[in-house]
Formats: sequence, structure tokens, C-alpha cells
Amino acid sequence: MDRRLLKNLDYTLLSVVGLLIIIGLVMVYSATHAKIDLTFGDPFLFVKKQSVAVCIGVAVLFALLFFDYRISDRMAQLLYVLNIIMLLLVLTPLGSERNGAQSWLFGFQPSEISKVLLIVTFGKYLAEKESLQSFYNFIVPFLYVGGPLLLILLQPDLGTALVFIFIMFIMMYVAGAPGWKLSLIIFTGIFIIALVFLSHYFFDTPLPIKEYQVARLTSFINPERDPRGSGWNVRQAVIAVGSGQFFGKGLFRGTQGRLGYLPENHTDFIFAVLCEELGFVGGFGVLFLFFILIWRGVRIAYQARDKTGTIVATGVVSMFLFHVMENVGMNMGIMPITGIPLPFISSGGSSMLSSLAAAGILVNIWARRQKIMF
Repeated sequence: MDRRLLKNLDYTLLSVVGLLIIIGLVMVYSATHAKIDLTFGDPFLFVKKQSVAVCIGVAVLFALLFFDYRISDRMAQLLYVLNIIMLLLVLTPLGSERNGAQSWLFGFQPSEISKVLLIVTFGKYLAEKESLQSFYNFIVPFLYVGGPLLLILLQPDLGTALVFIFIMFIMMYVAGAPGWKLSLIIFTGIFIIALVFLSHYFFDTPLPIKEYQVARLTSFINPERDPRGSGWNVRQAVIAVGSGQFFGKGLFRGTQGRLGYLPENHTDFIFAVLCEELGFVGGFGVLFLFFILIWRGVRIAYQARDKTGTIVATGVVSMFLFHVMENVGMNMGIMPITGIPLPFISSGGSSMLSSLAAAGILVNIWARRQKIMF
């Protein structure tokens, strides 16, 4: 690797990512070792799987440093087509279903990788687009994102679809789209969704999603309405977070997850496990690390060498920001449950790979911020 490149790496960002990964491995072990030991006899089973994903992801991160983030038009087209093909294959018999969504292909989730591919290719497209001032100029960008977004919704994976939408609007705004026009589209969409739900409840019209999905998404509003059904996860997560108090019950001493009260405690609700065992101090510490990660990402976007770097870095930051807000929010009972993982912390190889690849893109943009380097 070029010494000039090594000198220009963002070591603060890399250090934060490393700390989050270490914390994640510890918390995955804490959340799984008891029940896995009883079932499979290996308390480190999930930690080993996560460690393999970390090794692959770190290799991808550093491999990305050898390639300029300013990809060619042909490469952008190839990556976009690859993205569509992956998502299409998920919907074929080759794909498999878990937790009510057919989102798996050969043991990984293409939707996680799809986020990174979308950011890179959409950033390239927006950087070369001359104008985003009128509603007419929004049509092609919406169609560009609409292809993979539709395939995500067909799985169905509403959580990832929301990530796509958030990334799209933030990237378009940074690329020059007027904020008031984007806001108008957002509020119009919210209004239409509200009308659909009101029509269902008052006139019994069919919903575009299933009833159990509606219950899952709205359970955070009133979990006591179905405390042993759709509201169970929310109630147990809030109990876990609250029971940790200021300093927590102690590492590996949590009860909600260890005794089986908190489902998905190593994936969706790992932040609740962390807060129960390490308390407010531990939760605040992790959020502070994410704050540094987001801050460094914003700084990278601001000081990027060109418009492409700024837009792509913004896309990565928006992906991390949405994941953190949604995951932490649903663990605290203030956001709907969508199955969004906490980057670098939640157990999951696909999520870890996409997160490390996204971090690699940020480091890549920062390392090439000076025009005299290459």
C-alpha cells in the first residue's frame, strides 16, 4: 500500500469502528452464551460466526482502499445491474425465508449489500446530473432507486426499504434538490399512508401489507394492547433498558435476555442487553462512539475532493444514522420494530460486511481528499 495513502487514513474513524466491533463481540457472547451452551454445547458459536464476518469485512475495507471511489460510468452500470440481479434471485426458489421475509440467498442477505451498492452508484449518478431543481428532475432519480426498492418491498423487508428512502432523500438534498420540494413529497407520502390506514379501519378496505406487519409496526405506540403478542418485544426491551439503571447489572449478568424474555436479543435488541448489563453509562458510551463515527463521516463529506465524494459520503452517513436512530429507538420503545440491526454491534454477517464496506468507502474518500496525492 502506498505510504502516502497510509498517512492519510482516518485513524480516528478506524479506531471507533474497531471499538464498536469489540463491544459487539462481547455483547453477542453475553446475549447468546447461556442458551447456545445448552443447545449446541459451544457458548462461542455466534461469536465465532461474527468473528469470521469481521475478518472478511476488514479485508473488504482495506481492499476498497486500492480502488478510487470515483468509479467509471460502465462500472456504475455493472454494479447497479448486479444489485438488481441479487435482489431478483432472492425472490426465486434460490432464496430462503426467515421471520416472514424471503430475504436470504445462500446464507447472506443481499439487501444489506444492496445499500452500499446503491450509495455508490446513486452517488455517481447524482454527481453527474445537471439539475435537481424541478419536480420533473426527480422522476429519473426516483426510478433509479425505485427498482431495487420495489424488489426489497416484495420480500417484504419494510425496514430496509425505509433505509433506502432515507438515503435517497438525503443524497438528493446534498446533490442540490430543494429541501422544501423534498419535504412536500415526504409529507404527501405520509398523508397518503395515513389515508390508507384510516380507510382500512373505518371502511375495512384491504391493506397493502399483512395485519401482523401492521401490529408489529404500531406495537410501540401501545404495547399494552397486546402484551403477550405484538407488544411483547417492546415491553421486554424497555424493561431491560430500564432495569440497567445507571451502572447496569454487570457484564454477563443480565436477566431479560439470558432467561429468554427478550427475543432476538443478539440481533434487533442487543442494545437493550447492553443497557441492562452496562446501564446508562454503557449505553451512552456506545452512542458517543456512534456520534464520533457520524461526525467523522460528515467531516469527510464536507472535505471530500469532489461532488461525487461528498454525495457518496453523505449516503454512508445517512445509512449509519438511520440504523442507529431506528435500532436504539425501537429498543427504547419510541420507534416501530423494523428489524434494523445496530451497525458493528448486532450479530449478523451480512450487516457486519456492509457496515465495514461502508466504513471503507468513507476512509477511501478521506484518503483521496487532497488532489496532489495521486
